[in-house]
Amino acid sequence: MADPYSTLGVARGASEADIKKAYRKLAKELHPDRNKDNKAATERFSKVTAAYDLLSDKDKRARFDRGEIDGDGNPAAPFGFGGGGGRGQAGGFPGGGFQSGGADFGDIFEGLFGGRAGARGGSPFGRGAPAKGANVAYRLSVGFEDAAALKPQRITLADGKTIDVKLPNGVETGTQMRLAGKGEPGAGGAGDAIITIEVGSHPFYKREGDNIRLDLPVALSEAVLGGPVKVPTVDGPVMLNVPADSSSGKVLRLRGRGFTGKGGTRGDQLVTLMIELPSDDPALKSWAESASPGNPRAKLGV
Repeated sequence: MADPYSTLGVARGASEADIKKAYRKLAKELHPDRNKDNKAATERFSKVTAAYDLLSDKDKRARFDRGEIDGDGNPAAPFGFGGGGGRGQAGGFPGGGFQSGGADFGDIFEGLFGGRAGARGGSPFGRGAPAKGANVAYRLSVGFEDAAALKPQRITLADGKTIDVKLPNGVETGTQMRLAGKGEPGAGGAGDAIITIEVGSHPFYKREGDNIRLDLPVALSEAVLGGPVKVPTVDGPVMLNVPADSSSGKVLRLRGRGFTGKGGTRGDQLVTLMIELPSDDPALKSWAESASPGNPRAKLGV
């Protein structure tokens, strides 16, 4: 069994942010896509993911810190029991019972194991409970637009089966999803599939929190006269009304066209107008030569 803190290279008192940062760094270095012929890196990637899975779960982390479970999430054997004891003994207590000198150790074990000591008919040390199969780590690349629109994604599991997964609110690079029972088989049931999401970039959209930014080219006539123009969004094109006499840099807002936050509220798309002048236009040049430029930089003090 491994110490999850050592696996991630963080101190026991590390904050959730520090643990997440350490995991992201290691996951990026060890990802199977970057180490296709490196079995050791792939195995370490799985261990790093399993360690983060334990430490990112507040309940599991607390139980591990108290010594109730080991680094694999299995019940720990307290007081050094579990490996000793001759014939007719259980954990070194004579007679195979859990009493010595009138002291009943049953309550102690029940407290350590969450009140389930011996509930599965086996030893309270966990030896009687069959172990679950190992968790399997996956990396899922999701397109920018799919992530923003929370479109279901299809993933192929290690056994060759495909499954459609629903993206969670607030999805971003590093977000993890758990598919119960989709890991490796084991005597106590199959482990889980742990999916780490990586959101791709986009050629003209940029993410800003839950909002999306877009630089929108507009003709000079559209900026001067105003009116509706077609704008791309992650949900498909929509019409946006440009106010008359708009300047380059003016920001317009399309509500509810961004990413869905963790609370379920969707961000906006912020559209920055970028005026594009036609090249070699005699009429425009003639106008520019006759027009008075004024001083558009006066507010800058020059």
